[in-house]
Amino acid sequence: MRTKTLKKNKINVVTLGCSKNVYDSEVLMGQLKASGKEVVHEDDGNIVVINTCGFINNAKEESVNTILDYMQKKEDGDVDKVYVTGCLSERYKPDLQKEIPNVDQYFGTTELPQLLKALGADYKHELIGERLTTTPKNYAYLKIAEGCDRPCSFCAIPLMRGKHKSTPIENLVIEAEKLAASGVKELVLIAQDLTYYGLDLYKKRNLATLLEALVKVEGIEWIRLHYAFPTGFPMDVLDVMKREPKICNYLDIPLQHISDKILKSMRRGTTQEKTTKLLKQFRAAVPEMTIRTTLIVGYPGETEEDYQTLKTWVEAMRFERLGCFTYSHEENTHAFNLEDDVPEEVKMARANEIMEIQSQISWELNQAKIGETFKVVIDRKEGEYFVGRTEFDSPDVDNEVLIKASQTYLKTGEFATVKVTEAADFDLYAEVV
Repeated sequence: MRTKTLKKNKINVVTLGCSKNVYDSEVLMGQLKASGKEVVHEDDGNIVVINTCGFINNAKEESVNTILDYMQKKEDGDVDKVYVTGCLSERYKPDLQKEIPNVDQYFGTTELPQLLKALGADYKHELIGERLTTTPKNYAYLKIAEGCDRPCSFCAIPLMRGKHKSTPIENLVIEAEKLAASGVKELVLIAQDLTYYGLDLYKKRNLATLLEALVKVEGIEWIRLHYAFPTGFPMDVLDVMKREPKICNYLDIPLQHISDKILKSMRRGTTQEKTTKLLKQFRAAVPEMTIRTTLIVGYPGETEEDYQTLKTWVEAMRFERLGCFTYSHEENTHAFNLEDDVPEEVKMARANEIMEIQSQISWELNQAKIGETFKVVIDRKEGEYFVGRTEFDSPDVDNEVLIKASQTYLKTGEFATVKVTEAADFDLYAEVV
């Protein structure tokens, strides 16, 4: 018979999914710590909180498998309680309660106070920006808004995160100041859609004003923009990027497709002509800007012709950074009414081909960097290399700069000036100048 563990309660927060989930877990951990709870991230604890992802099939599968793993640990007596929160729980709570009833409690994305109560903690409203960061100490995510008002046909995020809601500028500045005081040098701004920032609070797109406030925070050296929507992009952001050295010359703008027929069905509110024009405006305004995008192949009705249009366009645009995903048929989305008619193997072949093309483009662009010098931030030491990034690279998803540890000593979180000596598809090799 299983017996209760005698050890003191320690709460282990397990995070799955995107940077928004990382941020939410950090806020949860900050709240728990403020209530005097012992809390760890993806370590050993007798109470487990799983922050799930419910975005696409692979992510849902990983979340369900993680829940089942911890239910087994509970069964074996290795953990006492398991709570589930996040997007999967928000979207499928009734199904999960039926299928995996032994979970102690399920919570949605907006039920942090209730989750804290179940963990014996109080929700403290006054904790602006108090969180336990789980990223390397030199960078942190700053979530500037929650939810999304866009009607994209393939996306389930509004079902899980609700309508767009901006965080006031003054709160974000306080949060940035606290992060800077703890040693954070790089802020990665995240939201479902950065370009919508401020419309609800200030009745105008106010991302540029927010950036002007954040660059004044002492100790922050880089500010990076993630997840901008291509329609209604506030062009004044480019002026701030050009003027303010702290704003990285970098923009993550998921474009998803370029065939007009597919864009219309995806309800993206744009066309190939408008998108191409926008990217040309970006390059003209900030010539040194790195543009990162993501694409979806295998969307319902995507013909070989649509795919060839996308492929030709990728070859022509020469994006510095690009990721390609296969379409996932998500219930309760607009596209779920369409027939998921592109075979899985065709989706995979198309995604692989796009990534092959991108790999070649990335290699060519990287070759041109040999002999150039860059400012890099050192994220970690791995094997015989210090691993850093330039301002043109985001953590976890982009290129890295490898510097031989035998030749020099570098501190994690510090900046260094390096000269590129060699280049591969997605990595640069460099030595300290």
